Amino acid sequence: MTKRTFLFLSVFILFFSCTKNKQEKLENFKVKDDLGNSISFSKPPQRIITLAPNLTEMIYDLDLGKNLVGNTTYCDYPAAARNVDKVGDMLTFNFEKIVTLKPDIVFITVEGNTKETYEKFGELGIKIFVSNPRNFTGIKKTYLDLGKIFGIEEKAKRKVAAWDSLVTKLSTESKNYPEASAMFLIDTRPVMIAGKNTFINEYLEICGLKNIAADSPLNYPMFSREEILRRNPDYIIYPTGSNEDFLSVLKIYPEWKNLKAVKNHHVLFVDRNLFTRPGPRFVQAVGILFNLLHPTVK
Repeated sequence: MTKRTFLFLSVFILFFSCTKNKQEKLENFKVKDDLGNSISFSKPPQRIITLAPNLTEMIYDLDLGKNLVGNTTYCDYPAAARNVDKVGDMLTFNFEKIVTLKPDIVFITVEGNTKETYEKFGELGIKIFVSNPRNFTGIKKTYLDLGKIFGIEEKAKRKVAAWDSLVTKLSTESKNYPEASAMFLIDTRPVMIAGKNTFINEYLEICGLKNIAADSPLNYPMFSREEILRRNPDYIIYPTGSNEDFLSVLKIYPEWKNLKAVKNHHVLFVDRNLFTRPGPRFVQAVGILFNLLHPTVK
């Protein structure tokens, strides 16, 4: 064997060994979901089904829409999500259709989906990943988990770093304003508002607002209309799906005309889908709320 041949073979063997080790790292990995289940992957999934709108938004935000073969009737953002095959409405699903779509993995949520759905996928032998993003930290965890699952972890980390930067900036800026109280109204019949242990409460905290339901142990407590009068918020944030004004609410509870928020025209209507989905648009929602509170600030 010549010296040149020996050198060539040595380099080839070294290159092959390194390539093989790299492939093993890429093709054999585990990710722990929010139930603590460790899920193994031999390679990134190619066919995806999402059973909640926030998960669908994450998939598109990571530029993985081409891999989405099924979602729910509530998955309407971005616009492309509306054209994906619908497999159910978050509570009831066409499992026969799901099996036909041959997903490599199905992503579900704790709050949006049911235990029966979870168990059914186990019976069918379909790989599932359970997400439970109850706060901004949870949203980031799910997003980073998806990045790892699909081999784009660095991309996900860069996006999360940008989110953190903006949240820190808004939180710092909010300290320049007097503290005010707020009610994030989820529904009017009965009166249901966002409690402290929710990602929605973080919108308020980042923007320097004190939640009038901060003392409730419930995620979404129901208050009497009289209790709202007693707590008398400075601001009311009401997520709606249409161009409503507060007159529609006053038709239900006319005595609320005495609230500080109403007297001072501090009733803010926001997009329901944007503000009630724990997904990649969390920071966008915070920015919109901050601008509504402080319209003169750029």
